[in-house]
Order: sequence, then structure tokens, then C-alpha cells
Amino acid sequence: MTAEPNQAGGKGRKVLVVDDEDSVRELIELYLKKEGFEVIHARDGREALRLNGQHHPDLIVLDLMLPGLDGWEVCRQIRSSHQVPIIMLTARTEEVDRIVGLELGADDYVVKPFSPRELVARVKAVLRRGTSAAEEAETLTFLGLRIDRVQHRVEVNGEEVHLTPTEFRLLWCLASRPGRVFSRAELLDRIWGYDSESDARTVDVHIKRLRQKTQTAESQSFTISTVWGLGYKFETQPPTDSDKPEPA
Repeated sequence: MTAEPNQAGGKGRKVLVVDDEDSVRELIELYLKKEGFEVIHARDGREALRLNGQHHPDLIVLDLMLPGLDGWEVCRQIRSSHQVPIIMLTARTEEVDRIVGLELGADDYVVKPFSPRELVARVKAVLRRGTSAAEEAETLTFLGLRIDRVQHRVEVNGEEVHLTPTEFRLLWCLASRPGRVFSRAELLDRIWGYDSESDARTVDVHIKRLRQKTQTAESQSFTISTVWGLGYKFETQPPTDSDKPEPA
């Protein structure tokens, strides 16, 4: 089997591929290298953690079903200290397995058996979104919330909140248009780069994580509201009496 080259390459980008099946790793490497990516291999979870710390990849393709340390635990440990994008591979079709992976901080997932071209497209889409965001010098400021797109930093009541790259893009998308309703299909297209035929629960899980991480500020100055039957919107709240300055 041969891969067809694509003009939009990954030159200078490093991808860590974690899978215990030699054939899967070799297939992914074949297609990624055709696009100019440098590929690093890991056969199990512990090796993945070691190579991530050693090589600092731009993205990780991570199989869930690994010997010893499984993909969920690998994702959990990486997320405790790194915000590198993670695309999970899973042979399981149960929705709960995908949701658990997303709740642990994975940016996307691909179900086995998969199209290697689709996987490469997902890899490039995630990296492309990160690049375009870093190039725009913008900041959003609300009461108790500051989002810095240049530094990729979110502060809640003056304290930094650590978001994954996908969570950051989702928050920025919503907060940049307060009051606008975004459908799940539109958010999938804007944030993940694919259409509404994909699993809309991906959006729901990331919204849940955003609410959990920003709930202190959210209760005071903004809310990420569910618009039933439509999608989600970011709403700012007027200052409460305690927030208003006392009269002289």
C-alpha cells in the first residue's frame, strides 16, 4: 500500500504515535511521513510518557488499549503537566469510552478501523488551528475572566486556568461572540474541522469541562448557556450590587 503525497505538509512537526500493533504504527508513519512529519514510536504507555518528556512532540496519536499503562492513564498523566494536542485511537465503539477520553483532555478521537488519510487530515487540522491562533494578537476581557490568545492563557479572577488547546479554542470561539448561538455542528466544524456527521457529544463533553474549569468566574460574570435544540452561547452578566462601587 502506498500513500499519495499532499501539498499541505507537516514539515518541521513531530508526532508521537503510540500503539502496541506494529502494523498500525507503520501505516500511520507511512502516511505522516508522506506529509513531511517526523514520527516517533512508542509501543506502550510507559514508553510514551518517556518519549513525550524527551522529544516534546507537537501532537500525540494515542491508542487506548495499551499493555500495562493504558491510554486513559497516559492521557491523564500527560495532561497533568503538558497541553500537547492528543488524538485518541480506539477500537471500541461504546460512546462511554470516547467520552471518558475526551473528559481526560483528548482533543479528538478516531475509531478503528480508520482511514489513514482521515487520521492525517485530523492531525493537520489540529496543528493548523493551533498555528493560526498563535499568530493572532488578541485578548478578550470580562469581569473575572481574561483570555489572551497570544500567550494562550486564561485567567479566572486573576488565577491562571490550564485549558487544553481544544478547550481554549472553544472558549475563544464562544467568548468572541457573546450572545451568539453556535450549533454543535458549527462548533464541530470551527473547532475540530469536520462536519455534523461526526459525534456531537464531543462538543458536549468539552463544554462540560469548560464549565468545570471556569465555574468560579462563570457564576459571577458570564455563563456558557445551553440553548435547547440549538447549541450553546456565551453570555455576560451585569455586575451585581457587590461589584458596583460604593457611592462617595
